[in-house]
Amino acid sequence: MFGKQVSQSGIKHSFLICGNRTVLLNENSEIIWQTEGYGRDGFVLPNGHILVSVGNVAKEITREGEIVWSYKLSKGNKELGSCVRLQNGNTLVVERGVKPQLLEISTTGSIAVTVPLKPETTNAHMQTRMARKLANGNYIVPHLLAFAVKEYKPDGTVVRTIKTDLPELGGRKERNWPFTAIQVNGGNLLVNLTNGNKTVEFDSVGKVAWRVDNTNVGNRLADPCGGQRLANGNTIICSYGQKKGGMPKLFEVNRNKKVVWEYFNPAVRAHEVHVITTNGEVEGTLK
Repeated sequence: MFGKQVSQSGIKHSFLICGNRTVLLNENSEIIWQTEGYGRDGFVLPNGHILVSVGNVAKEITREGEIVWSYKLSKGNKELGSCVRLQNGNTLVVERGVKPQLLEISTTGSIAVTVPLKPETTNAHMQTRMARKLANGNYIVPHLLAFAVKEYKPDGTVVRTIKTDLPELGGRKERNWPFTAIQVNGGNLLVNLTNGNKTVEFDSVGKVAWRVDNTNVGNRLADPCGGQRLANGNTIICSYGQKKGGMPKLFEVNRNKKVVWEYFNPAVRAHEVHVITTNGEVEGTLK
């Protein structure tokens, strides 16, 4: 076993962890696939391959370890973050650096779409995190030091800004840097606020619809980075900065803010997650 899953109600997940270890676990917490390098983002694709962002390269890798598609960070930029396979077959990636941009890369490796980003900082590492494409064709992008999640049109126009430094969330002193920007069923946005140690669901105009902080979950939140909304409405949260013994690296919380599942492993720093199954039932990709 690679770590331990704990749930009083018997929940078991199969999931991909991206971080200092990039591994796919079955519901018994056994490693069934892994790759070298530090993973920033990743998905298990419908064909069973794994798409990951590792070492400034987005890669599609078979279960046997063969790289069948890849895209390397463009010259001059510093970091490659998100990697998401889109319905049109392209792969969405985000580059940080002197030219912060969102790109759609075709199956042949050519750049199909370029969207210039407005992160409001030249600090490359703190420009963006997990960008995603919306059903309307726009893109939703978290910008940490702007304390904002911005919706971009393909031409780079910002059409919506969700602020994460709201007074009710403690303002800027709380360092509510947005990491995820996941559009969930109903249109709300699920946002993990890293240094602010909060997970917040915003409505379409930026009002807080639901939130979890450490007063609700017994200090399990420690620099929450990646996350996922499950089919049953529960939320998986990565506690990337969790270093305390006896505390989980990932956990699941329901709408009543009760922790119903935990994953413990002192060897893991969980940057992102993709839950594949829950007790044998296939999950979605709201992450």
